[in-house]
Amino acid sequence: MNSTFIITALIIVATPGTGAIYTLAAGLAGGYRSSLIAALGCTLGALPHLIAAISGIATIFHTSNVAFQLLKWLGVLYLLYMAVMMLKDKSGITIHGQPAKQDARKMIVDAVLINLLNPKLSLFFFAFLPQFIDPQSSSALKDMLLLSSIFLLLTFIVFSLYGILSAALRKHLISNMTLQKYMRMGFGVSFAGLALKLAFVSAHK
Repeated sequence: MNSTFIITALIIVATPGTGAIYTLAAGLAGGYRSSLIAALGCTLGALPHLIAAISGIATIFHTSNVAFQLLKWLGVLYLLYMAVMMLKDKSGITIHGQPAKQDARKMIVDAVLINLLNPKLSLFFFAFLPQFIDPQSSSALKDMLLLSSIFLLLTFIVFSLYGILSAALRKHLISNMTLQKYMRMGFGVSFAGLALKLAFVSAHK
């Protein structure tokens, strides 16, 4: 097993981004169940990018600026939508024994779209994975599939830990509506900031 790959992947996955922020918000709002659902959705959202990188489809984004820009701006719009929804939500976190169950299907769709509509993920995997693969190896494809599976597993584990941590803290936030308000605003602003950052990304950086 390539320990360098695992360490590098852990650093990449643990770096806060759209998926981590969404999982944290889900854990705070809905508890452990919601945090795990969000982590699963974010992991599934990265899967198409890995498939694209492995199959070589990601090269389209290197050669077709139109395709890259289209996916990028869809991602920007969706992040802005998430920011608006977060800022418009005036409800507080309430608890009566167990946190209220949220719509698992909607949560997974939201989480998948957050990662799916980020074209830089395809470019990242296209540049990242080959560094740990021997091109002369007869099992290069098998090795890439194995590393991709490890990356997805690490993504789910790290995001789950983020969500579980936030879910563990939610009871301490129940009685503090002011703190809830500022945290919700913080998440909303974070999504807006990530949308702005994505808007200035180019395919050839």
